Amino acid sequence: MTFRRIRILLLLGVLAAAVSLTWLEQSLVRSWRAPLDVAVIPINGDGSQQAAETIRTLHESDFDDINAFLEREAARYGLKLSPAMQLTLLPALDEQPPAPPRDGSVLKTIYWSLQLRWWVYQQSGQLLPQLGTVKLFVLYHAPQDGVALEHSLGLQKGLIGVVHAFADPRQTRQNNIVIAHELLHTLGATDKYDAEGRPVYPQGYADPELPQLMPRRAAEIMAGRLVNAAGRLVMPPSLEECVIGSMTAHELNFDEGFRRRFGGGD
Repeated sequence: MTFRRIRILLLLGVLAAAVSLTWLEQSLVRSWRAPLDVAVIPINGDGSQQAAETIRTLHESDFDDINAFLEREAARYGLKLSPAMQLTLLPALDEQPPAPPRDGSVLKTIYWSLQLRWWVYQQSGQLLPQLGTVKLFVLYHAPQDGVALEHSLGLQKGLIGVVHAFADPRQTRQNNIVIAHELLHTLGATDKYDAEGRPVYPQGYADPELPQLMPRRAAEIMAGRLVNAAGRLVMPPSLEECVIGSMTAHELNFDEGFRRRFGGGD
């Protein structure tokens, strides 16, 4: 056997192992047999003193409403989880994750995804990957008038979220909406908004059985926004005004999780 064929076989072996690990990891977290294992890693996203102070005063309890949201919404689909997740707040990192490509190139995006996964592995300081642990890197930024935060993201492969958040205690509850949104991305949920950021009807609406033009008081979590009584597209104030719609619940495997846990029928 030639060296070239040996190299190809080795590469195919590595690829097969990566695919198998990804499948195993998703099977673990989407079975809903145990609480999600979630690690939050804060990062000073802009080097500001305000971001540093916010990170210094963070507590795991600051993220409690994410667990309450998951418990409440899972229960609506017959899946009782208490707690829904076990969150650990890890020490802050000084290094920032690699930034995604701005031109949307498929090849560049694939390369960046591999870079990000390698970066996450390096930050773990462990020999073996942390299978089944959702890693959420939260970059805090001091608010600036008229300046929007960069787009947050969540990757299903590797269970990685990169979240841009405001370093302002008044923004904690809305920050948690973004964190929950990206957390659900890592579990297979897809966005429910269009290119302009408006919820897609009906899957991006809370109470989708109501007419599309009727104002809503709650948002589908994967749409992230709602159209209020004034016709404005707004972000809800907290996760208490967010729901997991039926399509998102199916993507999260809530239905299969219910059957496995309680032996329900089709």
